[in-house]
Amino acid sequence: MDLRLKGKKAIVTGASRGIGRAIAECFADEGCDVGICARGADGVKATVAALQAKGVKAFGEAVDVGKGDEIRRWVANMDKALGGFDIYVSNVSALSIATADEAGWRHALDVDIMGTVNGVEAALPVIERSSSAGAIIFISTTGAIQVYGPRKPYPSVKSAMLAYMKHLSHDVAKKGIRVNAVSPGSIFFEGGVWDKRKREEPERYERMLKLNPLGRFGKPEEIAAGVVFLASPVSGYTSGTNLVIDGASTVRIQN
Repeated sequence: MDLRLKGKKAIVTGASRGIGRAIAECFADEGCDVGICARGADGVKATVAALQAKGVKAFGEAVDVGKGDEIRRWVANMDKALGGFDIYVSNVSALSIATADEAGWRHALDVDIMGTVNGVEAALPVIERSSSAGAIIFISTTGAIQVYGPRKPYPSVKSAMLAYMKHLSHDVAKKGIRVNAVSPGSIFFEGGVWDKRKREEPERYERMLKLNPLGRFGKPEEIAAGVVFLASPVSGYTSGTNLVIDGASTVRIQN
């Protein structure tokens, strides 16, 4: 299927590894020029080189999205470097470092909520200039729609992100911009959360693995495929939805 993305431009936060990198690479494979950011400069440099090797233009910067000035500056810089952009993907999360104390909650709010809001609001005027394919995608989690384990910041702030997504989708529909979310289940990649738990908490890893009806964890590229499809003109009538990609591990009926 031709997703009609060739020649479009997308920017992705948290794109130096895992789901974010898979999303950036999937866009590049579809012929999109790509802008990325992540906290680590070395990871950004390596990812930009890998994207450029696919024959597209790619740019990136080391950014702490929890700092409003930094994320807004990155959006402006990607606008200049790419000559505008059509698609914005908010992927960064505080999952690995947000503890359940007050400091952890504030950090999660700074990164997952304000990092998302600051980036999206800065990107909207650029996306409004897009001649077509204007789209915004949020990366949420199945924890935002179903309870797993004790209360903690990560699923709560992701639930708030879904509410923001839904409101935004209504606000910008008249401008032809579509807004959606993708909620991954348990995703395994080297250096990721479940890789760490496999080594440090093997019982928890095995317990979660058994909860997956398909008998395995998901892969970053499987999430990326859903994101890129939702962002594409082929999915042009889809807006305000939350696409759950979890191998049937959630048991709730969406309505």
